[in-house]
Amino acid sequence: MLKIRTASRPRTFAARLDSRTESTPAARQLLRAYLAALPTGDRYRDTAELLLGELFANAVQHTDAPTDRLIEIRFALTGDRLRLEVHDAGTGRPSLRTPTPEDEHGRGVLLVNELAEKWGCCPRAGGVGKFVWALIAPAPSPTSTLLTV
Repeated sequence: MLKIRTASRPRTFAARLDSRTESTPAARQLLRAYLAALPTGDRYRDTAELLLGELFANAVQHTDAPTDRLIEIRFALTGDRLRLEVHDAGTGRPSLRTPTPEDEHGRGVLLVNELAEKWGCCPRAGGVGKFVWALIAPAPSPTSTLLTV
């Protein structure tokens, strides 16, 4: 089930998706569409897609909320920073840990910590659940990285 809500501000987007692993590609597709509509959206795309995928997957895999609860994603461009938010009804909070080389999982928050300019976790309004947010700086434009010989 996909419920889309756009905020009154033109650079903000929100959608609610089913809390299941199969919704992760839809979340990334919505992000790609949002970024495609922005003049500099391509400068956020790679990092934003990776981080959104990790945050969404964590919300699905590590929740203690009932399975019928939706996960909300929000995107907003504030100045030149892209803010991603993933809202869920679970009580658990993400924690940064160092996985061993043998661990098959557990690197999502590490990736968020390394690639986001800032990130955090806050309680949702109304007291049910939380949201995890990440602030992403734009990648340098191709013209700003010219090599001189």
